[in-house]
Amino acid sequence: MTSAATLNRSAALASITVALLLVGLKAWAALATGSTAMLGSLADTVLDLVASMATLLGVWVAAMPDDDNHRFGHGKAEALAAMFQVVLISLSALTLAARALGQWAAGARPEGASDGIVVSAIAMAATLTLLAWQRHVIRKTGSLAIATDHVHYQSDLALNLAVIAALALDQYAHIPGADPVFGLGIALWLGWGAWKASQEAIEQLMDHEWPEDKKQRFLEVVARHPELKGLHDLRTRTSGNRDFVQFHVSVDPVMTVRAAHDVMDQIEDKLMAEFPGIEILIHPDPEGLVNETGIAAQDLLADLEGASPQAGSV
Repeated sequence: MTSAATLNRSAALASITVALLLVGLKAWAALATGSTAMLGSLADTVLDLVASMATLLGVWVAAMPDDDNHRFGHGKAEALAAMFQVVLISLSALTLAARALGQWAAGARPEGASDGIVVSAIAMAATLTLLAWQRHVIRKTGSLAIATDHVHYQSDLALNLAVIAALALDQYAHIPGADPVFGLGIALWLGWGAWKASQEAIEQLMDHEWPEDKKQRFLEVVARHPELKGLHDLRTRTSGNRDFVQFHVSVDPVMTVRAAHDVMDQIEDKLMAEFPGIEILIHPDPEGLVNETGIAAQDLLADLEGASPQAGSV
């Protein structure tokens, strides 16, 4: 079976290959047409190339095994790569917006629309192929860096459509100002994409808790074990494509250490089957002993729909 690291690297290398092809085509088209929209598309693709290189580095570092200085692995390298992409996208949006406003004020118009349209059509075909492969990899690995790169190339697809529309309206429909207007629209689109792409990366870097539906599914698996009398102080986070979780469980206070250890192993086996690759830390407490306060002391098994405080009987 192809490993997640190999799939992630293949998606990053595919992004670099497509970006190199498009940089050459769009550089020629931008010189030939003088179009601000095409120049913006070129700038975005250059940043795509740099961002894809950062993605390759990020997924390569994230795939490195744990070491003495990184006991939780290197998964956050993906979030750092994603944030680097966000910075590049934001700079591209600001530069393009300034260029569009300057062209609008000067009344400049593009030339050679047919060349720009052909180049944009080729770019769309290459981008669609890349997006299909990225979707496949994301489904298999859940990579944040590849997912952010995917968002970037989705915006590139819309960007190329906008370039075609801008050139066609200016040259064939004789609508002055269409090119800078579309250029400004592309800049706004890129800025919005950068904002959305930053959110998940920030959540990983800040060790944000899992989504509620994922937590609920996790608790439902834990609640199947009859030896458990309760669960509290659940803490979750995600780093790259790895999940980490720790929690306290209540067990019979007369249970031996060996018996409690066997129960913890059984719980871990069930959770690993539902959440492959998860890192689990379980702290057993004698039933009735809860040293935590506030939300950390809340018995989460008792809160499951249809569950009683004897949640282990579910």
